Amino acid sequence: MLYYLFHYLDSLDVPGAGLFNFISFRAALAVILSLLITLIFGKKMIHWLRKRQIGESVRSLYLEGQNQKAGTPTMGGIIIIAAILIPVLLVAKLDNIYILLLIFTTLWLGALGFADDYIKVFKGNKDGLSSRAKLIGQIILGIVVGVSIYLSDDILVRNNPQSESTEMVDISELNPQEINALKYVDDVKSLKTTLPFLKDNEFDYTYFVWFLKDTDYEWVAWLVFIIVVTFIITAVSNGANMTDGLDGLCAGTSAASVATLLGFAYVSGNAIFAHYLNIMYLPGIGELVVFSSAFIGAMIGFLWFNAYPAQIFMGDTGSLTIGGIIAVTAILVRKELLIPIFCGIFLVENISVMAQVWYFTHTFKKYGAGQHLFLMAPLHHHYQKKGLPEPKIVTRFIIVAIILAVLSFLTLKIR
Repeated sequence: MLYYLFHYLDSLDVPGAGLFNFISFRAALAVILSLLITLIFGKKMIHWLRKRQIGESVRSLYLEGQNQKAGTPTMGGIIIIAAILIPVLLVAKLDNIYILLLIFTTLWLGALGFADDYIKVFKGNKDGLSSRAKLIGQIILGIVVGVSIYLSDDILVRNNPQSESTEMVDISELNPQEINALKYVDDVKSLKTTLPFLKDNEFDYTYFVWFLKDTDYEWVAWLVFIIVVTFIITAVSNGANMTDGLDGLCAGTSAASVATLLGFAYVSGNAIFAHYLNIMYLPGIGELVVFSSAFIGAMIGFLWFNAYPAQIFMGDTGSLTIGGIIAVTAILVRKELLIPIFCGIFLVENISVMAQVWYFTHTFKKYGAGQHLFLMAPLHHHYQKKGLPEPKIVTRFIIVAIILAVLSFLTLKIR
């Protein structure tokens, strides 16, 4: 909203109004606003939830310090969602398709997580929303995102910038005004994404249907893409949900992941950087820098209250939303195949649960008595069982997440 106001003021030559034309300025403003919203309203919400005794009902897992967490206010994801959406609505371009998709993702998964928390807290049902209901909600989101990417005329890939005379132009020799004046004749709908560590690092989803190339196969490739999108959103959203088991763990690791995506969005949305790095130039994707900045500010602000010992938990309202935002952002910046790296913590947490279930089932069938691969799953509880203090586990996981984030960004050059 403020973007459009200051854009109008800039047209009237009001001094300073032109600052809102710069993504970097609006991104910095989004961080500040999200931090302020989290810190100011977070404290008030904690007080409000405590006053009404809206707290976490903790199952006994025989973990050190677990009983002290009973009664801690939950549903803190509402703070996170507000701290993301309010700055975005104020300083982002609201006609940008990428921003619209992420706003929808935030609201949709926020509502899904809120329903789960509401059932747990107010209905006294510790199981919350059924797994089937959650899965259906995530599948619907995946279909909406995938179909939107397919149908939108604003989600394009620009390759080979050319002048009106169709003569090839070296972008590195042009200034920003000349770049904007270029006529791009190769704005195309594309199913290309990025393969890490390869010099020719583009992968096209049409490769999955190579055997149909003698027919009208493109719609089949888009169908495959939508299925992949749905799987990724479901997997990452659930991975974030599983990671949310220790104070500050999900918020800290998520901030590292989104910082990586912020960098990808910035270079992919800048013609000069995209040309220099030899990556796809995605028109309009730079606006995700503003959204990602608001996200990081919200995570840092939430950590103020969620760090050990936590004053509030994010609940499924927060964790499902966080995972969904990361997944959709990765898909939009064409970096979904990098998710196993920069979301490595989520991946390992997911795998640890699946491996634990598989190993127990396998040994039960084979020996008549199930055995455990880990002392407890997800993986962070395994380290708790080994006697490591909760703050040490969280700190080390966040350090690993930062290392993975840096490695992911280095794939722009390590090829």
